[in-house]
Amino acid sequence: MTTVYERRRVAPAPPAPGRSPAGPVLASLWAGAAAVVALWWHDTGSVVGTAGALTGAGRIAGLLCGYACAVLVALMARVPLLEQRIGSDRVARWHASAGRYTVCLLVAHILLILSGYAAQDRSSVVREAVTVVLDYPEMLKATAGTVVLFAVGLVSARAVRRRVGHEFWYYVHLLTYAAVFLAFGHQLALGSDFVGSGPAQAAWYALYLGAAALVVWFRVLAPVRLNLRHRLRVESVHREARGVYSVVIRGRRLDESGARPGQFLRWRFLTEGLRWTSTPYSLSAPPRADLLRITVKALGDHSAAVALLRPGTRVWAEGPYGALTADRRTAHKSLLIAGGVGVTPLRALFETLPGDVTLLYRARTAEDLALGGELEAIARWRGARVLYALNGPHGRRPDLTAAALRATVPDLDAHDVFLCGPHGFARDVYEALRAAGVADRRIHHESFEL
Repeated sequence: MTTVYERRRVAPAPPAPGRSPAGPVLASLWAGAAAVVALWWHDTGSVVGTAGALTGAGRIAGLLCGYACAVLVALMARVPLLEQRIGSDRVARWHASAGRYTVCLLVAHILLILSGYAAQDRSSVVREAVTVVLDYPEMLKATAGTVVLFAVGLVSARAVRRRVGHEFWYYVHLLTYAAVFLAFGHQLALGSDFVGSGPAQAAWYALYLGAAALVVWFRVLAPVRLNLRHRLRVESVHREARGVYSVVIRGRRLDESGARPGQFLRWRFLTEGLRWTSTPYSLSAPPRADLLRITVKALGDHSAAVALLRPGTRVWAEGPYGALTADRRTAHKSLLIAGGVGVTPLRALFETLPGDVTLLYRARTAEDLALGGELEAIARWRGARVLYALNGPHGRRPDLTAAALRATVPDLDAHDVFLCGPHGFARDVYEALRAAGVADRRIHHESFEL
């Protein structure tokens, strides 16, 4: 590559440690929801009349909404067990799904409780709403938290998010913490399942304090420790292909950072125009004790500005994250399929993944092949194969159907497949792999399009 970050022989990664903890984690989350419903059941006598049914349903929705708020916060905490063993993209999808459940439960709680109170008092829902907000304890703060949570949900909706900048979405999203804090007092002050019940209150405090502790530890203290310990700065910037640049980052004791080939970190470059944005970029070479490298394609204002970074620029990093590592490997043979700049994490895996490895690299033209020289050198060094899928004459796209993949790799179903690239490319290749007989558990992919 360059004299600054030459390829070095890296010991093979260890064998996979076991199955993903996704199943047990999901089971524990649903068990928590069941425990919340059991709390309502334990504290509820007979339900009488329409008012009682509406109020009871509203209480269940409120309890589940409160539980979901704590789950939301915990999923935002970037816990290594989740981020590195399950995958950041999958955890992000869980978080998005939990967010939709939370908003729906909140709407149900408000409408059902107010309807139940109105039916009990023989009043209108609007008048009951005014009374509850103005006269009930902790309700003004809870109302403010509700407004904030609705705003976060609106900005996070896919149709809206496409039209707003990432920075705006990110900082609005952080208001979830404020919304949860504002609503917490209301839950204990007015929740009949908590009033006078010390064990229930203690459990609720433990739930919320536990979620808060995860956020403080993994989103605040761990990044501070990492950056104080490793002292990251830009070493150099190199052009790799058309619109693609590698950034070499120097630091201290980086072999103790825990970063592994295939993973990414969230990078914040402390220079004008970039210091307020934290963006995920994969490591494009195995970590060294003194250097890390990322390779970035200019797809937007932030990624284009990365090419203009100057040596000595301070860097703030968070991570490592991601589960696209050798731990996913289940077979002796591996096929790496990269689309465009998705080659960056696979380039690091191509050098370090044990066994028989083949890399299939999809790009429009030969000029768009980033890190091609390194890939060829690695292939010669370890006796691996590099295959290219480039557009043909008149821009004709290469055939990556199930039949074409089987012809290229005859024993395809005996391979683990590591897949990385744009969302549409990854979806199409995944479907082709499944049609070609590759088991779902052997297709490993990760996306930043969260």
